[in-house]
Amino acid sequence: MIEINWTILLQFVNFLVLLTVLNFLLYRPLRGMLEKRKETIEDSYRTATDLKKRVEEKVASYQEKLQEAKLKGNQEKTELRKKAAEEEAGVLAEARQAASENLQTIQREVAADAEESRRRLREESQALATQIASKVLGRKIA
Repeated sequence: MIEINWTILLQFVNFLVLLTVLNFLLYRPLRGMLEKRKETIEDSYRTATDLKKRVEEKVASYQEKLQEAKLKGNQEKTELRKKAAEEEAGVLAEARQAASENLQTIQREVAADAEESRRRLREESQALATQIASKVLGRKIA
């Protein structure tokens, strides 16, 4: 059985001394290290949070700039297409005008050649008719 005597008081004093010694040698440094670790973790968390915010801001800024660049590119593409269509219309108009002028020149040349051919045919047909008449009549026709 357990007896309660003066040794219990000695054990209690021994326990308090041990608790005090352990508190100075072990528990305080351990709590200090745990507190430093906690502060380091919190600082790292704050730093990571700040970095995450900065990254998100930069990504948002990048997305905004990218969107602006796309819009600007689309506007420039539209303008370039419009200018190209205008230039194409101008070139086609010039080509049609040149083709029309060439056609008119060719038509005049053909008409002139046809008139010259008709004139020659008339002269040749008169000479041929005179020769045929001379042969048919048997005498020379003047």
